Amino acid sequence: MLRLSQGHLNVLETCPRKFQHLYIDRLGSPNDPKLQESGEWGNRFHLMMQQQELGLPIEGLLREDTALKEAIAALKTAAPHLFESQPDSFREAEHGRSLIVCDRWLTVIYDLLIATPQSAQIIDWKTYPQPKQPKWIEQNWQTRLYLYVLAETSDYEPEQLSMTYWFVRLPDEPQSLTLTYNRQKHEQNHRDLINLLSQLDRYLEQYRNDNLPFPQVPTTQQDRCDRCAFAALCQRPTPQPERDWSSTLDEVSEIPL
Repeated sequence: MLRLSQGHLNVLETCPRKFQHLYIDRLGSPNDPKLQESGEWGNRFHLMMQQQELGLPIEGLLREDTALKEAIAALKTAAPHLFESQPDSFREAEHGRSLIVCDRWLTVIYDLLIATPQSAQIIDWKTYPQPKQPKWIEQNWQTRLYLYVLAETSDYEPEQLSMTYWFVRLPDEPQSLTLTYNRQKHEQNHRDLINLLSQLDRYLEQYRNDNLPFPQVPTTQQDRCDRCAFAALCQRPTPQPERDWSSTLDEVSEIPL
């Protein structure tokens, strides 16, 4: 049974051929030093927030990373409610859930889940600047899958769920973006998810039985290839414009197929 995260779904929807290279052929993607450095800082931030939620001391670790200390302090100033437990509420960092759909094991891990009898909110820490177009975040499979799985695996109605992204990387002040949910969005996510997983079934069958590769991005959309490490392998032009880090930091999942 294939195990899929939001990272898998984003790559599959954006470029099936890249999905093949990464997760079927396991070619791997060359490390970009700037991307790797940003990812390591983000991992440290997530770890500190998890340890703090567990009640573990972090002051000693923060003394070794001034930028991390200042980022957490800025977040506490901007959103003190995130650090305060409320009566009759459930809180858990790195909260994992899974759901089987079309013989696919879908997995999600919430940076922080805060639930009360009336509502549940997913909190996600982002260590890159807030994108200029929030629509990109709403359409991303992280938002869609996280809310979909929570609705399917809990007693909450979709209207009782929301997801808030906090953009915490200095020198900008922490900013948040809250996305609400409803029955219409849930049903649309369900339809789109079924369609995407059905496409994956077809691609896998053709690849394994007929040795047909997964489809490439159409040539009319090959500007998507500009930031792709597999552009040369796919015989696509490889210009290297300034990267939009917000669209790449969460792109590759660590969950194996």
